Amino acid sequence: MTAKPEAADAELPALRYEDALAELEQLVQTMESGQLPLDRLLESYKRGADLLNLCRSRLQAVEEQVKVLEDGQLKPWTSA
Repeated sequence: MTAKPEAADAELPALRYEDALAELEQLVQTMESGQLPLDRLLESYKRGADLLNLCRSRLQAVEEQVKVLEDGQLKPWTSA
């Protein structure tokens, strides 16, 4: 996490769901270890919140697509 927050925010949309989830899991493990200084803990929390929002958004988009498919209608995929 040496990148500036602005750069990190710009990379989020490019992350695959699986990569975002893996990074989030790693952040949680690191934060739970209790070894981070307070400023890094806050940065990690913010990054984790962004990753969590990205994962939720992608899951919601997939869920909506599945609902469309179940109704027998195929609509174009729109990435969240």
